[in-house]
Amino acid sequence: MMKLHHIILTLMVLFLTWTVKSAAQDNAEDLMKKAHLVMFYSGDDGLTDVTMKIVNSGGKERVREFTMLRKDLVEGGKQDYYTYFRQPHDVSRLSFMVHKIPDASDNRWLYVPAVDLIKRISADDKNSSFVGSDFTYEDVSGRHWTEDNHKLLREDTYNGRAVHVVESIPKEAYKGFSRKITFIDKEYLLPVLEEYYDKKDELERVFTAGNITAIDGIMTPTLRKMENVKKGQYSTVEFNNIKYNVGIEEDIFSERYLKNPPRQFIK
Repeated sequence: MMKLHHIILTLMVLFLTWTVKSAAQDNAEDLMKKAHLVMFYSGDDGLTDVTMKIVNSGGKERVREFTMLRKDLVEGGKQDYYTYFRQPHDVSRLSFMVHKIPDASDNRWLYVPAVDLIKRISADDKNSSFVGSDFTYEDVSGRHWTEDNHKLLREDTYNGRAVHVVESIPKEAYKGFSRKITFIDKEYLLPVLEEYYDKKDELERVFTAGNITAIDGIMTPTLRKMENVKKGQYSTVEFNNIKYNVGIEEDIFSERYLKNPPRQFIK
């Protein structure tokens, strides 16, 4: 009889442990989903001017200025991006477009005015550097939360604010990172710190988001930084003149506008 009681007690403990772990995993995925939506899907569309600084290991700085447009077709789903470069001279008038497709490969195009060529960027290039910076093409439009398994590690503080700390591991073989640790601001549900680890589990890149400001009632990080720890270099992007829900039409995100930027938004 004692043996039967012991077996039942053991099964109950295992069941409760599994239930707690399952709930924690669901909670972690829900947190990453909310953080992704707040970070990349605020409003129905968005428009901003961006100043990007690329600083190499020797401290030499390069600056790029561009305007970025975004339109959400499905909340958390299909989404379009358009980027038009203004400065410096060697990238002036270059434009970049993304059709983001969750659960499939994004479509990306680059227009190079020097040779009047529209180039389709391979989906395999999503981990390549975005215009020579420490951000990748995927960093620009965001990695969908369903591509990773998530685990809530702990509750903590970062820069004096309460955060959730979530570990994400790709579900399939992925060269972008082997695991990622995300610090999510509890109040704003924004990712304020991300640590990317390589296959040797060594810290490779660190993303931070700051200067969080209310714009049209939407809390927005207007300064973002990606540091390449191994290379000793970093890039920052500063967002200015941010506007949400400006009525950007879907047809702007077409090859036609890569060559001829929409002047109602890009002046």
